Amino acid sequence: MNTYLFALVDGGGTVPPELAVARLLHERGHRVVVLAEDSMRADVDATGATFRPWTHATNRASRLPEDDPYRDWECTNPLQMFALLLDLQFVGPAPAYAQDTATAIAEIEPDLVVCSMFAMGAMAAAEAAGLPFDVLLPNIYLLPATGQPPIGLGLKPARGPLGRLRDTTINAVVGRQWAKGVEGINALRTSLGLAPVDAFFDHIRGARRHLVLTSPEFDFTTEPPANVRYVGAVLDDPAWAATEPWSAPDGDDPLVLVSLSSTFQDQAATLQRIVDGLATLPVRAVVTTGPALDPATITAPDNVTVVAAAPHSQILTQAAAVITHGGHGTVVRALAAGVPLVILPHGRDQADNAVRVTTRGAGVMLARKAAPKKIAAAVQKVVTGDAYRASAGRLGASIRRDAAGDALIGELEDLPQVVGS
Repeated sequence: MNTYLFALVDGGGTVPPELAVARLLHERGHRVVVLAEDSMRADVDATGATFRPWTHATNRASRLPEDDPYRDWECTNPLQMFALLLDLQFVGPAPAYAQDTATAIAEIEPDLVVCSMFAMGAMAAAEAAGLPFDVLLPNIYLLPATGQPPIGLGLKPARGPLGRLRDTTINAVVGRQWAKGVEGINALRTSLGLAPVDAFFDHIRGARRHLVLTSPEFDFTTEPPANVRYVGAVLDDPAWAATEPWSAPDGDDPLVLVSLSSTFQDQAATLQRIVDGLATLPVRAVVTTGPALDPATITAPDNVTVVAAAPHSQILTQAAAVITHGGHGTVVRALAAGVPLVILPHGRDQADNAVRVTTRGAGVMLARKAAPKKIAAAVQKVVTGDAYRASAGRLGASIRRDAAGDALIGELEDLPQVVGS
């Protein structure tokens, strides 16, 4: 038996796959302790792992917008977003994450620390304690890598000299922004007796493994670094939705699932435009608003059912299309079911997920402010276009194959020194 300490940050859609990893380890008889926010307590408890709250680090009480410490939906330009990421997520709280993780390490004596990408302080604490740490990436590979276009802009892979120039230019501009966080990270590293790093992401690159919870066929990276492992997506429903009762709406019209972010991204207006577009189509639609949005805020016609939560795994067995913001979890679950998508990105990595879908012909992408008429046309296009479903099925076959494999557990159990039996 091994002991695993998870150091997790509530990233909304990142939580279900990260906690599914903890659940799998617990079910295999390992001891699993999860450092997490109070907003994740019920989800952690559902895995069988031991919940341990952050005490000095950021700890939101719920996923409601009033408890969100980041409020990224208020950012109006990329520079503002970089400042938020560095000050409130990566660098600013890193000493507090390190303090809480160091205390947990001393008490729990884990064999491996498993970190969210944002928990840079937890990585530093593990390194200072001489422990290996892995970083979970429940999405595409987010660090610069060969074949990977710059993240955050929804770009296709570069082609030819102009494409390579595009990537070089953008990476230089973005790199200067990330470089602003190096001083803060090195201050933490120095305080813990660690050598400084030259570049911001070198701190994260020090992980034993980067475990990318998706399929390489979904991503664009052609030459990942040596410590990167694509271990397959986790297709579990979130704990807060898995047991919700659900039955298909009456009728024979195509079924459409609508699901935007499980965290607040100021998505109510977009959701209402989606519903208004669906009102004009001969479809049955199920809208799940998630824990951050009250279903009563959406005015729905007779052919649209709006609920807080429902098990997507059940709906997807009957769905003809999925409309989403482009979160990785919703996207890969739809593809795994062979269902094409209409994606309206709101930010974060969502445009990057969308372009990976559209490049493979498995869906279409619209602006988040698209009018109801345009949304309706896109839905009609993917519902009636056999090519979209066929492409979703081909991509989904790779996702299902990797999700069913044992690469994830194999990597986590492959420790240089195993304590116990």
